[in-house]
Amino acid sequence: MSDPLELTLCEAADAARSGKIGAVELLEAALAAVARRDGAINAVIATEPERALAEARALDALPAHRRGILHGVPLAHKDMFHRAGEVSTYGVAARKGHRMQATSPLLGRLDEAGAVSFARLNMAAFAMGPTGHNPDFGRCRNPFAPDRITGGSSSGSGAAVAARLAYGALGSDTGGSVRLPAACCGVVGLKPTQGLLSLDEVMGLSESLDCPGPVARSSRDLARMMDVLARPGHEAAVAQDLRGLRLGLPTSYYCDDLHPEVQANFDRAAKVFCALGATLVPVDVPDHSAYADLADAIWKPEAAALHLPALQSGTGALPEQARARLMQGLATSAVDYVRARRLRSLALDDMLSGPLAACDALLVPAMRRPVPLAAEVEANSGDAMRRNLAAITAFTRPLNYLGLPGLVTPSGLDCAGVPMAVQLIAAPRQEPLLLRLGHGFETETGFNRLRPETLG
Repeated sequence: MSDPLELTLCEAADAARSGKIGAVELLEAALAAVARRDGAINAVIATEPERALAEARALDALPAHRRGILHGVPLAHKDMFHRAGEVSTYGVAARKGHRMQATSPLLGRLDEAGAVSFARLNMAAFAMGPTGHNPDFGRCRNPFAPDRITGGSSSGSGAAVAARLAYGALGSDTGGSVRLPAACCGVVGLKPTQGLLSLDEVMGLSESLDCPGPVARSSRDLARMMDVLARPGHEAAVAQDLRGLRLGLPTSYYCDDLHPEVQANFDRAAKVFCALGATLVPVDVPDHSAYADLADAIWKPEAAALHLPALQSGTGALPEQARARLMQGLATSAVDYVRARRLRSLALDDMLSGPLAACDALLVPAMRRPVPLAAEVEANSGDAMRRNLAAITAFTRPLNYLGLPGLVTPSGLDCAGVPMAVQLIAAPRQEPLLLRLGHGFETETGFNRLRPETLG
């Protein structure tokens, strides 16, 4: 096999379970890809080759009947998922000596299914930032266009999967931090229903909004990961076609102020779903414009409370941008915090009784504008930075406030050859439906199989 990293996660797992390829061979290919490619991408903070190789050798020795559904698959994760005895930096160099006492249940489930987690991935410091910039470990670069952002804060998760360094990755999504890197890097990302996946032994940012989620190169790959992380049934769902499904096209908010390229791309994607048998239904969406401010009133004080010791210990304990955002949390009033929490359930009821009662899922663009240049969102770029950040997060942040699941899947390339994406939104616990829709679209279009030219 010339390059096993070109296989999908499911293809690699099935080949390893059947003995066509070994777990050690897959891992060595992944480690070699990191050594060969990551210098240009900067997706990886560190690898753990000794432990990973020991695990891979043990997997190769297992009889066929004991091999799990992720047998031998090399995975890498945002550097905030704890593993006992190993470091989690949270994207901050000062934490390089912090070894964890326990292992995340999510990592434990992946281990039990036969996956080999071998690398820790770049991220925004303390998961605060949607662009891929990191003052300590350097900017994570987009494999399709290194001068463009990767999205964040799970920047390394999106970039590593797109660059064929790993078959899949875990990230976290508090305002779009799984879906934005997926959208920018041409891969598939899932934000599950709030509370579906365990937050134990995962770096916290906002106890009310944090949501772990997987990234891979196809919805089928994500479905297999979700069969392990949550419950069986996700991969079985993707085998169903899309005939009879009602797909809602919002007539407000998600269609407002779209860049012309985004509008044209979205219109083409909608036609694909229609050709696959889905019925397109116009739906009115409640005004989401206040949700970003309401989410800020929740996550900022929760994050400030979580990081209060570091805030009190002096200016050197936190990166400058992280400190500035946490200080905003200290300034949030208790009244605003409680009000935002109370309005959340009412907003969710409005969505469930309105647009999500009129259709099975919503189809919306992933972002209002094409992927921006990294220079356009530098910390010193002032008002332009704020406008760009608002444009790229406007369609992801509402789902965190509402607690709804969302899937981002590639929908082609813009005129500069940079990925574009659409987002599918459904009612709580409807991840199998989202993955079914994503799989149908990906099978028809092949956009998720586009390979970055920078990889050679």
